[in-house]
Amino acid sequence: MVRAFRVKLPSGVCYWTVLDDDLVVVDEVDAFLRHVRFGRDGSELTTRSYAGAIALFLRWCSRTGRHWHAGVEQLGLFMVWLQHAGPEVSGLDVETDGLAQVMAGPGRAPVRGARRVNGVLTAVRGLVVHAVSSGDAPAELVPLLFEVADERDLPEKARGEDGRMAWRMRARHRLKEPETSVDRASDEEIVALLYSCRSARDRLIILLMARAGLRRGEACGLRRCDVHLLPDSRLLDCEVERAHLHVVRRENPNGAWAKSRRQRVVPLDFLVVQAFDGYDFERLGVTDAQDSDFVLVNLFREPVGAPMRPDAINELLSACSRRAGLSRVVSPHQLRHAFGSNLADAGGRLDEIAELLGHVSMASSQVYLHPDPARLRDAVDAVPAPRSQTGINP
Repeated sequence: MVRAFRVKLPSGVCYWTVLDDDLVVVDEVDAFLRHVRFGRDGSELTTRSYAGAIALFLRWCSRTGRHWHAGVEQLGLFMVWLQHAGPEVSGLDVETDGLAQVMAGPGRAPVRGARRVNGVLTAVRGLVVHAVSSGDAPAELVPLLFEVADERDLPEKARGEDGRMAWRMRARHRLKEPETSVDRASDEEIVALLYSCRSARDRLIILLMARAGLRRGEACGLRRCDVHLLPDSRLLDCEVERAHLHVVRRENPNGAWAKSRRQRVVPLDFLVVQAFDGYDFERLGVTDAQDSDFVLVNLFREPVGAPMRPDAINELLSACSRRAGLSRVVSPHQLRHAFGSNLADAGGRLDEIAELLGHVSMASSQVYLHPDPARLRDAVDAVPAPRSQTGINP
């Protein structure tokens, strides 16, 4: 059955590919995923996501008797199947009894949301464009996926200054995603998580995400040389003033990965600095943890001193949420969202939020600018009444 598969190279670097029904690597897909991993400097997690999405598409093609080129021609049917085909239909080990089961349609309740469907379609489009550019697929497939136009259909003021023709492509197949507010961890949840921690290291992890906005991969990839807690860091060949840390993209043995290629500096407040101090004393008591250059290491489980895995962050937050008696399990990204939302609520500008969170596009930071409902009420209450403005007494 078509499935995603993890590949570990002799260098230790890993990426994900796709195997067909005979457990043979699908060459066109493998070439695309290797390009994502090594040509675009993408993360292993990105290739895992893309591989899983493309495997779904190839599974549908296989079960409907189509070559994947023909599947691209019927991408609308695939979208319907993707929305409504649950694991009992789209899973790996499914015995299909004809097309009735494979062609699950709107008569069934949706099992995948618009965001997930659009994510799968993005991976499929990437595969097609790469295969066409490499000569492994016919060029006729591209117009089936994109509305291809040039600048001649734009108003004169919207065209390029040099007047040259430039091509634009817009995806034909895309579901409308509902507008939702940022799913952030509340301040009360963050405080409850901190009280439920059983070690200084765990408190530092929560604060790095909630007060510095780090992703879990960025936190697990921190090295000691990245953290500068002195008022003056010039002795460390760093011109940045006061306490801060550097987020640097590297290949790490624990699979940690900084998403952005561009290095960024994140200032640290006194809460995070105090958490670093407490963790340093705790780590000094663990002999096997002294030699590692990683900031976050295993202190209480084997192998002691090894850098923490990103998945361990999720396990930690699950345990803390349970001990704190929270109604839900707080995720690492909800803590990061709390940082972005608090920046916006405190008056942070869009460019500041984007820089601190490491967003390549400021559009990614736009979501934090939607004010909290309580602030909307305060804004209305702050407007003076007409009588007070005109001086007329009731």
